[in-house]
Parts: sequence; structure tokens; C-alpha cells
Amino acid sequence: MLSEIINYYKNIVIISLVTSFVISLTLVLTKRLHGKYSMDATQGIQKAHTSPTPRIGGIAIFAGVITAMVFTQNEIKKIISIIIIAGLPAFIFGLAEDFTKKINVLTRLIATITSGVIAWMISGYSINSVGVPIIDIILSWLPISVAFTAFAVGGVANAINIIDGFNGLASGFAIVALNSLAIISYLNGDINLSVVIIIIATSILGFWFINWPHGKIFLGDGGSYFIGFSLAWVSIMLVNRNQSISAFTPLLILIHPVFEVIFSIYRRSRKRKNPGSPDRLHLHSLIMKRYVAKKLMKIYKNRQKMIENRNAATGLLMIIMNIPNALLAIYVAKEKWMSMVSCIVFIMGYIIMYRKLIRFR
Repeated sequence: MLSEIINYYKNIVIISLVTSFVISLTLVLTKRLHGKYSMDATQGIQKAHTSPTPRIGGIAIFAGVITAMVFTQNEIKKIISIIIIAGLPAFIFGLAEDFTKKINVLTRLIATITSGVIAWMISGYSINSVGVPIIDIILSWLPISVAFTAFAVGGVANAINIIDGFNGLASGFAIVALNSLAIISYLNGDINLSVVIIIIATSILGFWFINWPHGKIFLGDGGSYFIGFSLAWVSIMLVNRNQSISAFTPLLILIHPVFEVIFSIYRRSRKRKNPGSPDRLHLHSLIMKRYVAKKLMKIYKNRQKMIENRNAATGLLMIIMNIPNALLAIYVAKEKWMSMVSCIVFIMGYIIMYRKLIRFR
């Protein structure tokens, strides 16, 4: 009986992976047909690629999750349907930006926040406790809890969009984070949620195989927002469905993109710039310029070769740098203070590394 259940879910996971991979590949092979609308140009402050590339990879990931849902049943189908329905505003407005390049940052932020509200309306889940008495008293009031949940969802969705700067980075980070959340869910007996998380992860993996290392297709805003929403919502569900898990555990897993957003707002405000304005001063951008590019120049000697490989190398390096957090979160999942301290240690390490890379006071 157990082997039959494993084989059943294994086949569903394979379906999500294959669907995402095939659609990603198809979008690359047919780019001449849709490229007029879907291509990401090479000009721009945060552009690191050297040739126009389709930025609609989110379609493949979204399709992978939907296809898997068709073959599931009972609670697993219900959980996936919540993610798909609630995630529509984030995905649609992100995809609209990918095609038109005319949807402003505020509108997309509102769309991701709306996804959080819809998810609460359908499921009833919200962030109503973090294990800190004073904050828990405030979150005990439902309107505050729902508002906090919606803004948290919007924040994570935009955080994934911010780190989507190099081949494989945002999608690779999401795969690592989702696997960590799936393991924690499984170890706590929440098998259904664990299966849902793995389905989302494998849908992203199918895209990742086309995106990394050569960047044949990009996530785009639709992909990054949908992944960010999914990460945020399965994290909220994990804590709500498993009361013994610390609310700081998902934060530890997602701390890199979350703190990237907070720190970016801080440094831009110091320079009196719009918090939403793009720049090349994110941690991953600095690591690419100050470390990866220099190392690759010693290997290739040829600048063009270095440029061709630096995006993939930076993306992979950043993924590897986030694995310790994901593993540590599994170990301290039920330890509130350990997970909280771990988040603080990461933040301190981030600031120290950033100061060394940019040498700012």
C-alpha cells in the first residue's frame, strides 16, 4: 500500500516537472513568434544578459502546477487550487508587465498583496502568532492579522523578484527553500502539504533546466511573483497547520531575499532615492562584480567568455550560499529562539559581507 502511494505521487511530481520543462523549451523554440512582446531587452540598469531573451518562464511553472493538480485528489487538490486561484492576481499582473513593460511597481505590489487577501479568504489561514507576546497580542485582532499576512505575502513575492538577477538564482533559491519546507512538513506528519510543496518545486525545476546555465528563458515578473506568493503561502500554511513549528523557521529559510528588500529600501532612502528604483547594488550584483568576474577572468582570460559565464556562476554561487540556512531551519524548526537568533546571525553576516564588497560607511 505504501509503495503504491509513493509511486502515485512520484508520477504526479514527474508530470509537473516534464510539463514545465516542455513548455519552457517550447517557449524558447517559438520565440520568433512571440518575441516582439515577450523578449527582455539587454538595456537597463539591472540587465546582465547579452542578448534578448524571452521573460515569460512563469507560464511554464504555472502550467506545471495546474497540470499536476489535475491528477491529484482530496486535500492535495484543495491546497493546490487555493495557491492557483489566490496566486492569479500576482501572476497575471506580473505577466502583464512581462508583455507590456507598462505595469508600475505599486500596481504589481497591490496585486501580490491582493493574492494574500484572497488566500486568507479561501483558507482562513493568517499570521496570528509569531511567539513574541507583545506582537501576538496585536496579531490576535483579525484585521491586523490579515493585513500583516497580506503585506508579508506581497513582501516575499517582491523579494523573489528582486533577487531574480542572474541565471538560475531566483528559481534555484526557491527550489532549495521549498525542499527545506517540504522536509519540515514531512517530519511533522503533514504529508499532504509536503507533496504540494514538492509539486511546486519540481515545476520550478523543469524551468530551471532551461534557464541555467545559459539563460535561454527568464522567469519574468509573472514567474517571480507566482513563486514568491507560493513560497509565502506554503510557509504560512506550514506554521498554521503545525503549531509546534516556530514562525521564525520560514523566515530563516527566506531571510536572504526578505532582508535584501529591507536593506535595499534602507540604502536607497539614505541616498534619498525612490525605494522601488532599480540599481546594481544588490548583494548578488556586488558578488558578481567584485568576486565572480575577477575569478572568471583568471580562468578564461577572454572578457567575452567571462561575460558569457558570469551570470550562471553567480547564480549557482548564491544558491549554494543559501543552502546552510535551509538545512539549519530543518534542525531548529521547533526552536523559536534558535531560529530567531539564526536570522539575526544571517543579517549580521549579510551586513559585514556587504560592507566589505562595497566599502561604504
